[in-house]
Amino acid sequence: MTDDIDQGKAPEQPAVEQSPENVPAPPGQVHQVGERHGMFGVRGSGDTSGYGGLTQAIVYPGEAQRPYGGWYDEVADALVAGLKAGEADVAEPRVVIHRGEITFHVRREDLPVIAKVLRDGDNLRFELCSGVSGVHYPADAGRELHAVYHLLSMTYNRRIRLEVTCPDADPHIPSIVDTYPTNDWHERETYDMFGIIFDGHPGLTRILMPDDWPGHPQRKDYPLGGIPVEYKGAKIPPPDERRTYS
Repeated sequence: MTDDIDQGKAPEQPAVEQSPENVPAPPGQVHQVGERHGMFGVRGSGDTSGYGGLTQAIVYPGEAQRPYGGWYDEVADALVAGLKAGEADVAEPRVVIHRGEITFHVRREDLPVIAKVLRDGDNLRFELCSGVSGVHYPADAGRELHAVYHLLSMTYNRRIRLEVTCPDADPHIPSIVDTYPTNDWHERETYDMFGIIFDGHPGLTRILMPDDWPGHPQRKDYPLGGIPVEYKGAKIPPPDERRTYS
């Protein structure tokens, strides 16, 4: 046993170096866009969770401030430098860091240029887009539809996201299949489920639902209801018309 322990003192630990790799990004200011009532935000039916009076704010994480921490600053700097080196008039992306993950929010008209810079930049090399996820936020006026792209750099083993928005009234986003061919079916699925039209896609047709299916099933405004049962001609009633067991 050392003298420090004999005297009841804990041994001194070296201070952690305050390098960018060890300093987390400061949180950005959140933006409240609405409120959710009850445990699950259910409307029009009984809430049996016991939390019917619960009110929660619906918030979006705000823009992060420098330093972002880790390799995030390096990627952000390389992206901005690559955009400035090009001839296109591209706005600088807005950076959001939430739950330890970085997302670049970009204008939809800038998406094709930014995707190519991220793929080809020497310090970026995001060679793979593993898919695009659609999200529908009816309360986000003017930008109700979101498309989120998941990019992987196999060279540097890094993952980032791109996020693009468009309004319900004009649900168009440029396709990036020319840059990331793996996105072909993912863009079709997002179109099928959310109604986002990817301009320039080589064959934008439904991929899950029949071609004549009305609406887009994963939108928040898609109606819940029964569907005919083919083999008996029966009908599954909508949730609010089914038998109650209370």
